[in-house]
Amino acid sequence: MTKKIFLFLVIALYSLIHAQSITFVSEKTGKPLPKVSVFGKDGSILAFSDIDGKIDKQSLKADQEKFQLVYDNVSVATLSYSDFDKEVIKINDRIKDIEAVVIKNNKPDKYILVKGNFNAYVTSDNMLTSYADGIVTYIFNNKTKKLKSINVEQYRIFKLQDEMNGSFLSYTAGLEIPELKYLGKPEVYKTGKNTIKELKGDQSDQIEILDRIGSEKGFSFLGVTIYDHKKIINLSFEKGSGKTLRDLLEYSEIRSSKIKLKEKPNPSQLELYNNFYVTEFNFTNDDDIKKVNFNKSRSNYQKPYWQDPSFPTMQPVFSSFFKEDLRELPNNK
Repeated sequence: MTKKIFLFLVIALYSLIHAQSITFVSEKTGKPLPKVSVFGKDGSILAFSDIDGKIDKQSLKADQEKFQLVYDNVSVATLSYSDFDKEVIKINDRIKDIEAVVIKNNKPDKYILVKGNFNAYVTSDNMLTSYADGIVTYIFNNKTKKLKSINVEQYRIFKLQDEMNGSFLSYTAGLEIPELKYLGKPEVYKTGKNTIKELKGDQSDQIEILDRIGSEKGFSFLGVTIYDHKKIINLSFEKGSGKTLRDLLEYSEIRSSKIKLKEKPNPSQLELYNNFYVTEFNFTNDDDIKKVNFNKSRSNYQKPYWQDPSFPTMQPVFSSFFKEDLRELPNNK
């Protein structure tokens, strides 16, 4: 009898946990869709699907009423809270095909240049504080495969509010260019305590890495405690490839930390979303690449690069929620 009761409890617990998760799948292929964002009606980012396409239903709040699903930087559906009663939700992901990476030179030289488009945004307690996008080139040493430099060529900065949670944190706190960790030597992510999952798709192969970068204790400085650091990295490579730098298509990263200010009773959840999309790959002996200083107090661009239909901008999505409150900082061209 005891064994039967125990088995019943295990099954009940499994069913409860399973019922609390929702899986997004492609309407076209039926396969899981990672990196689907769920926005509440106030513009807050409530959930982000993992490599299995899953989100936790408990992260959704009924008072948000209407929810927007954003995939590949485009709003793909608007759902009510009752729509999430389903365990599986099909999404029309036929927004665009994967853009072909331009190969400028196949002959190995001293440096590897990986150029592409990026967007980055920071949320505090799920609400946007700042956004950036632009064009960047990463230079790797071809022999060691170590990242040599990050060269931002053009970029825009947007802010939603002047200050975040007091004087310590500005609206651009945490806003950074994608680091492209693990890409030079992908075998490194298979060591240590990282949790790794892989997904083979119709157009690309994806890897999700849960990078354990900090403890729950964290550290304190000038009345500010930062703790509970987490990082989730998603890598997308050409299908069936060796998953090297040459095969990279996309890099996405979510970094989260809890910030506790001495004068505040409760901590805030700070999250950085970073995305990079490869457009060009090149070998060269010249590392003198045009770049500008990534100054978070202003934009810096020479032409409206974001008007290219293939550019992965999230600005229209955020502006649909925040209208004129989301302001671009002056262009220092």
